[in-house]
Amino acid sequence: MEITGSLATIGYGLAAIGPGIGVGLIFGMGVQAIARQPEARGILQGQMIFGFAVVEALAILGFVLAFLQSGQ
Repeated sequence: MEITGSLATIGYGLAAIGPGIGVGLIFGMGVQAIARQPEARGILQGQMIFGFAVVEALAILGFVLAFLQSGQ
């Protein structure tokens, strides 16, 4: 029995867990902060979106690296 394939896809699947947890924490804590102090909504919402963009950029980087690794 021969197993063929690339471990890069499994690596990306495992690496996607981190950004998924990060996005959940960002928005969960952001909503909680807005509920506690509604007048700070504008500032908090901007920070939430910036944090989301940074976390998703890391996820996309991992996705691209998985394809680069599997091409070799």
